[in-house]
Amino acid sequence: MTTLASFNVTQLNGKPAALSDYLGKVVLIVNTASACGFTPQYQGLQKLFSKYESQGFTVLAFPCNQFGAQESGSADQIGAFCEARFAVKFPIMAKIDVNGANADPLYQWLKTEKPGVLGTKNIKWNFTKFLIAKDGS
Repeated sequence: MTTLASFNVTQLNGKPAALSDYLGKVVLIVNTASACGFTPQYQGLQKLFSKYESQGFTVLAFPCNQFGAQESGSADQIGAFCEARFAVKFPIMAKIDVNGANADPLYQWLKTEKPGVLGTKNIKWNFTKFLIAKDGS
């Protein structure tokens, strides 16, 4: 059975991360962008993370430049923006594609597990969220 633990990703700093490290936590996965009308959601995501981290909750941000080229910065620029503007402390992963032929395998799985309205399997815009249970489902 495929679960969150089945995937490895790259962190914003370029280091690998095993998502199996997040088993036992509730994980909110979000595709993000720095220049989107929804970018202020970083503030709310940080509030959730701060409030519930001690209870086994985390947010994982996946920057994506596929929607209106609203995440065109480098890893260093993304990290600096999130820290300076929103004091983000939750993990930010490397920039990925969430749709198309180069979609990250994690997002391929997420879209298969929970398709959108009428069964659509494409992310529609930035800040789409997936909530993962403690068992990785």
